[in-house]
Amino acid sequence: MSLKRRPVGEIPADTAEVAHAVFPKGNLYLQIRDELGTLYTDEDFADLFPAVGQPAEAPWRLALVTVMQFIENLTDRQAAAAVRSRIDWKYALGLALKDPGFHFSVLSDFRARLIEGSAEQTLLDKLLVEFKARGWLTARQRQRTDATHVMAAIRTLTRIEMVGETLRQALNHLATVVPEWLRSRVPGEWYDRYGNPFDEYRMPKTEAALIELAEQIGRDGRQVLVQVESETDLPWLSELPALITLRCVWQQQYDWQEPVIHWRHKDDLPPSAETICTPYDPQARYSYKRDVNWTGYKVHLTETCEADAPHLITHVETTEATQPDNAVVAPIHADLAQHHLLPDEHVVDTAYVSSANLVSSQQDQVDLLGPVNPDTSWQALAGEGFDSTNFVIDWDTQTVRCPSGQTNAGWLDHHDRHGNPVIQVRFPRQACRDCPLRPRCTTSPKNPRILTLRPQAHYLALQQARQRQTTESFKTAYRTRAGIEGTISQAVHVSDLRYARYRGLPKTHLQHLATAAALNLTRSIAWLQEKPFAKTRISRFAALAAA
Repeated sequence: MSLKRRPVGEIPADTAEVAHAVFPKGNLYLQIRDELGTLYTDEDFADLFPAVGQPAEAPWRLALVTVMQFIENLTDRQAAAAVRSRIDWKYALGLALKDPGFHFSVLSDFRARLIEGSAEQTLLDKLLVEFKARGWLTARQRQRTDATHVMAAIRTLTRIEMVGETLRQALNHLATVVPEWLRSRVPGEWYDRYGNPFDEYRMPKTEAALIELAEQIGRDGRQVLVQVESETDLPWLSELPALITLRCVWQQQYDWQEPVIHWRHKDDLPPSAETICTPYDPQARYSYKRDVNWTGYKVHLTETCEADAPHLITHVETTEATQPDNAVVAPIHADLAQHHLLPDEHVVDTAYVSSANLVSSQQDQVDLLGPVNPDTSWQALAGEGFDSTNFVIDWDTQTVRCPSGQTNAGWLDHHDRHGNPVIQVRFPRQACRDCPLRPRCTTSPKNPRILTLRPQAHYLALQQARQRQTTESFKTAYRTRAGIEGTISQAVHVSDLRYARYRGLPKTHLQHLATAAALNLTRSIAWLQEKPFAKTRISRFAALAAA
């Protein structure tokens, strides 16, 4: 498919006449075209198409259809049917009434081109440019962020089903690209064992029989890997994605010392952040948060929250399910800075706030507003013990004075078990042993008090945040964060945000970008129509308590 650049034309007269007759008061898609224009141009996607070949559908239309289908949570087939049959969609896309539209597979091809060309961000960025031109988005606006889980588009598999499906997928790929090579190398019983999905397999009932089946699959998979790796005439076979996945899964699930292969015990498996859960989406990860457990991803939405401007999503971050929330603050701020949209105040929940993020946000002149975790040392929890705030620290001379007046005997810079820089402060053994305040300082019968501190900037930022979150002004400002939960709820109900349509992190991220663009379009039209912000709904029964 090639791109034939054409200027965006006017809406055909017959389409405009019928649309205004059918919708005399207008509707969402008519208002999008009349108020915001086409939003995209062919030039935005020119790099994704070759210069020669059969002409492709206009990329600006495909981009707009991609966003519009998420406004109504339509499948590709439904979206293509809407282009072909709906007056309001033809109006927004500038199509004649008799235009037959396109085959639904064109949308899938367009998404693949977006991902291959790293252009998926264009769906959201072009809207942000339009909103900035209208004055709705400016630098230093207050913003807020929250995340929710995303279920991968997969079936949940047991470990045995997962290794069996991994080998079955590899065999299917080999049967596609080198059928004769594979036919000459597989035993006849493999056709019965791996011919059908493993959820149709009648599993053994005893633990010993299950382990024997798992190890049989392991030996079969190892045989495939050895044959592929020894094939000098076809070296590219080992680079097939299905074979790469097979190799990774076997390393995680099996322990082998040639020629014996053993099924790993569940306690010997890699951490969840590394473990592949299904061969059909190797990037999906198992995670849990409180009472929710899932296999898939997480999505973080960031939006503006000023009272005198529309609330618009400015950033979307899709991550593996196991990635901690505080790891996305730096990428969010970097992207917002690139778009000249850094906020002066960024409201988040506890999971996003760490001492490192507090310091880096201060360097960006961003107030990261959110509650920090309390000091969990027994001294702080006891209420009468001496926690780190009871010690006087001179950072320049690396001197620490305890409540009884003793100074430290050592100052050691090192790292904790998570790799974070910390400072270990040790006090004299004899002075601690004879100190009358010892029961309030340490429970060790012999060792002196050892104080673990973060680097100066991190320590001071953390203490300042803990003091601030006890004030009424913090509590008042933090109430704004609740609004982002409404945005996530809207995205869930409108576009099914918590369920991935596609497999793989890049495609799932594209889905989330299109969802954010869809919400921004509906919100911008609501703002132009001067619709007030929705208020939190309270049931009549709950309202009785408030009264």
